[in-house]
Formats: sequence, C-alpha cells, structure tokens
Amino acid sequence: MNKLLIRININTHNNKKVKGRKKLKLTNRLLKIASLVTSNKRLADIGTDHGYIPVYLLNKNIINFAILADINKGPLENARKEVKRNKLDDKVDLRLGSGIEVLKKGEVDEIIIAGMGGILIGELLEANKEVAHEAEKLILQPMQAQEELRKYLLNNGYEILDEHLEKEDFRLYEIIVAKYTGKNTDVEDDVYYEIGKKLLENKDELLSEFIDNKIKKYNNIIEKLGNKKSDAILSRRNSANERIEKLKNLI
Repeated sequence: MNKLLIRININTHNNKKVKGRKKLKLTNRLLKIASLVTSNKRLADIGTDHGYIPVYLLNKNIINFAILADINKGPLENARKEVKRNKLDDKVDLRLGSGIEVLKKGEVDEIIIAGMGGILIGELLEANKEVAHEAEKLILQPMQAQEELRKYLLNNGYEILDEHLEKEDFRLYEIIVAKYTGKNTDVEDDVYYEIGKKLLENKDELLSEFIDNKIKKYNNIIEKLGNKKSDAILSRRNSANERIEKLKNLI
C-alpha cells in the first residue's frame, strides 16, 4: 500500500538562518498536519504553494522524498525557490498540474490535501481513484464544506481513521485522516457528518468550543429568520432547532 501527501497553504512563517538554511516556523495548523505524517514515507504535496510543509519535513529528516505540485506556475516557482534555498533539490520532484492527477500509482505513500474546500478535496480524490485508493493515509484539512467531505468519504469506501481540531488565529480547523477500504460507512444520524465521530471518541480538548460555535451558528440563523411564518421559514427554523438539540446532546 502506498501513502500520499497533498496540499497545504501557509498563512504566516518566520525564518531564521541555521547553517545556511532558513528555518521555517510553521503555524499551529500546519505543525499539526505535519505531525500526522508517518516517518520515512514518500509524500505528495498537491497545491503546494511555497512547499513549506515538505521542506519542513525534509529538513527534519522525517521524510526523504516529496512530490510538490500545483495547478499554477507562480506557487510552483515559489516552491522551487524554497527547495533551492534549503538545498533539497535532490529530494523533491516539482510538477505543474491539477490535484492528484499529476501522480502515478505507486509513486508516493501518503497524501495531504489542506487549505481547500471540502467539495474540491472530494473531487480531487475522485479524479484519480487509482492513486487515492492506494494511499495508506490521506491527511485532509478542508477550509469549508467539512460536512460534505465526510459524507463523500464515508459513502465512497473511505474509512475515517482519526480527526483533530487545531486553533489558529481564533479559528478552529478540522483535520481528517482517512484511508480507502472499499467499505461504505453508515452513520445513524447526519449530525455525525457535521461533528466527526472520531472527535467525540478522542474527546478532543477543543471539542466543546467547536460544538458551541456550531450551536451559535444555528442560533444566529434562527435569529435572522425573525418571526416570519411562511412554510419555508418555519421548516428552516425547525431544522435549526433540531440540530441545536442534537449538538447539545453530543457535549
């Protein structure tokens, strides 16, 4: 089985010169993603931007090879400069192209796809099933539509192995670790598409805050609906109230 690594966006970084190299200081979100990568695995970083994560992992000798790819020339050139600056040319392969379509079966072992929408991540996996299905680990960090991504994974033969929350700049990020098994997973309630079961099982330290934020979101929806009485608004209000009750029961 092979593992793959996909996309990571970085918002901020601090550089210090260490023995001729610039030492990257990753944000909390990226450090958490990097910590989920298995040692000595071949990685593919799709949508690589500046290539910060693979460069960090290579400099730490956690991995010894990575494919860095992006659909746009600009970010890929930025990654190329970062690789050269850190003298890692012989440990990476840079590729211009869309998603994991730039990969061939057996080239890498783990995939990280981070900083994209959940629907897009699902589309990227769907576009090259042969590679996605062979991955030993998919590390996915959707920026939005997390519920849709969980639904895609569980209904298309992927098992969610683990989930984590990470806080950065007052925002909570969801990180999903998955692997293709060929077996679909039924959930007893669609609330588990919104709140991953692994987050509940792990009793993530940010879970209460995460669920509270969800409840506030639905309360805001109800408040904006006001006292209007149309069938559509009544249905939406009832749906929001039902979801609030389900979320409260999870805490």
